[in-house]
Amino acid sequence: MSVKQDLFGTHSDWLTHTLNNAVAGLPETKTYLPDGTRIIRKAVGVLDITPPAGRANPNSEALIVSAGVHGNETAPIEVLNGLVSELIDGAWTLACPVLLIQGNPQAMVAGERFLEVNLNRLFDGAHQRSEYDGLAEAARAKFLEGACRQFATAHPQALYHYDLHTAIRPSHRERFALYPFVEGRTVPADQCDFLLEAEVETLLLQHKAGTTFSSFSSSQLNAESFTVELGKVRPFGQNDLQRFSGIRDALRRRFRGQAAPSPQPPFDQLTVFKVVHEILNTGRNFRFHVPDNVANFTEYAPGTVIWEDDATEYRVGDSAEAIVFPNPQVPVGHRVGLMIRPKTGSDENLI
Repeated sequence: MSVKQDLFGTHSDWLTHTLNNAVAGLPETKTYLPDGTRIIRKAVGVLDITPPAGRANPNSEALIVSAGVHGNETAPIEVLNGLVSELIDGAWTLACPVLLIQGNPQAMVAGERFLEVNLNRLFDGAHQRSEYDGLAEAARAKFLEGACRQFATAHPQALYHYDLHTAIRPSHRERFALYPFVEGRTVPADQCDFLLEAEVETLLLQHKAGTTFSSFSSSQLNAESFTVELGKVRPFGQNDLQRFSGIRDALRRRFRGQAAPSPQPPFDQLTVFKVVHEILNTGRNFRFHVPDNVANFTEYAPGTVIWEDDATEYRVGDSAEAIVFPNPQVPVGHRVGLMIRPKTGSDENLI
């Protein structure tokens, strides 16, 4: 039996197997490539892949790469699937341990962002809350946390996690990454270079700890983690994967243990933003003055009123600010959006 059959049965590739077994409780299975690389299918949509003992790991690293945490964000899933097929077909040799994750298989089948609750708000233990009892997405978050903890324990090298997404909302900056907040931590220069290698030119520094997948891995596993937004949401089979060649080629280079290239134009300058205000639904006749169809990174001039309620308001400060993730359709107390501005040399914690 071939490696592909061991892992995926009669299905042609990892993605097809996942979509056809999204609700199946398949047992863990292990197989080996001809060169000794071990592949464990931990569960549907989760592959733990380790090079043979003694093989050089030139970059001294272990990588977690996830996609499909939101089931309708298909292009990164297809990118990862292609890289797995290349590896199994012998197109290149793996140098470092990798944990590859298709996050929410049931939502992937449905073509929906999520089924019952946003999986990317259930990490760092949030899945334990009573309101999520019995939900499939809470169980998946718990499993993925465990798989990542196990992987991090098994591989004490420097750990990196890239959680890949695409967006429904348009954006003036098509590709951007978010760096989770960890007290006292700054972004390593080599990770800025990696983002540029992946054709990601914008980085947003988050201002507080959260319950996203990348927040969990950074705070709990001490990984250098990023949520990476790579373009637009489209159904399976309708993505122009050439638009995602940057992240594909950068990940392949890392998987192979090759040296990092120096940044080259036009991807040689990273623009870094910081959060200056978090917009919350106060519930006190909260009024949000941003149109429903506004794009991420839309700028507002100084003095513009962004929101108000019966007691207060928020106006843009002395310099222009941009908005990201605007969504007024959230419960009281939840985030409606973030106001951001470019980081300057006078800001603390420079990269």
